[in-house]
Amino acid sequence: MLIALDRLDSQLGEKHVHHVSTIKRGSCALLLTVLALGAGSSTRAAEVPDYLKTIVGTETTTPADIGTKNVLQLNASMFELYDASGRIFQKNFLATHPVILGLFTGTGGRFILYRPGMPPLEAPSVPLVYQLMKSVGHSTMALAEIVMPYVNSPNDSSWRGGMAAYRSRMQTALDTLDATPIQDDWKPTSRSILQNNIAFMDECLSKNVITLEAVQALAKKQGPLLRGNIAWAAETQVKHWMNVIADWKQMLGADWDKTYAASNTIYVARQNNVLYSVLAQFFGPEAINNRLILIETISFTTTPNDMLEALTRIVADRPVGLLFFGNDRLMDYELMGSDGRRTILEEDAKRKINPTLPPAVPFGSNQFPTLVTPGPGPALLSDLH
Repeated sequence: MLIALDRLDSQLGEKHVHHVSTIKRGSCALLLTVLALGAGSSTRAAEVPDYLKTIVGTETTTPADIGTKNVLQLNASMFELYDASGRIFQKNFLATHPVILGLFTGTGGRFILYRPGMPPLEAPSVPLVYQLMKSVGHSTMALAEIVMPYVNSPNDSSWRGGMAAYRSRMQTALDTLDATPIQDDWKPTSRSILQNNIAFMDECLSKNVITLEAVQALAKKQGPLLRGNIAWAAETQVKHWMNVIADWKQMLGADWDKTYAASNTIYVARQNNVLYSVLAQFFGPEAINNRLILIETISFTTTPNDMLEALTRIVADRPVGLLFFGNDRLMDYELMGSDGRRTILEEDAKRKINPTLPPAVPFGSNQFPTLVTPGPGPALLSDLH
């Protein structure tokens, strides 16, 4: 019995080996066929089926295209590496330096203090009266947005629905104004602004037309009143933040001298930026563009994380500038700016153009990062009469 089983296993094994050998020979033959076909594919490409012709085409990438793509990829990869390193830089930066962020908000701003090894400290908000002053003032600005497109369109009454709805909100605000926390000597101005707005809207709705004369009369009446609300809102905001930053400076003590701060702004709020200007009073002129940075954005609001990332990149780039070019503030500026300036001057000379360029400010300048050259003409709201 055992002998018979051994013979059976032997026979099965021989058949298995023979079968595998046959498969291997077939596979080799198939592989050789494929290789042969591949060798001639450059001259005899396989016919593409009709159902693939809409998406399959002949590649025409040149060596120059490939080389260009490979070189450009270095720049794309740089940003990936930069992001990874930035997270390490930020961690190390916050571990050794206090940081203050001043962020624009519709409520008068937001200040956050980051201290090494401690959770972020959020400052209390600007008193509510700031928002109330701005809201009343903005009501007239919003009204102008409603009417201005229709001043020269007497037959277009599509403005009526929006104005009627806004008139209702204006009346509700006026009816409840006395209950707001606006101080008593400021309320009459806000009341007059709302009443003038309502009277103007009633006139437009009753006549079913918006005239330039009516708009000009409203502006003349509201201008002096709006100045009052603007002044009170600014006073409320500045006094609040001056107290906050003064307290934080005292709290940080000697660490204040290694504290960094940044504020964000869009173009219209860049000049005389309130939050940045408040910070400058405590940091002093030597810190401007050094430890006190104004970060311009394309949006009124910016997240704290975005601000921290931007500030970290500025600080992290400074050693790079020192390492490669011998100046730790060079990277705060457009790196190609100086050669760009030289080329512009050369091109201006060729084209007989009178150069229009800002002064060449030295690297590390402590000038305010805004318009700094004085000149004739009004520079403050109070200069306008």
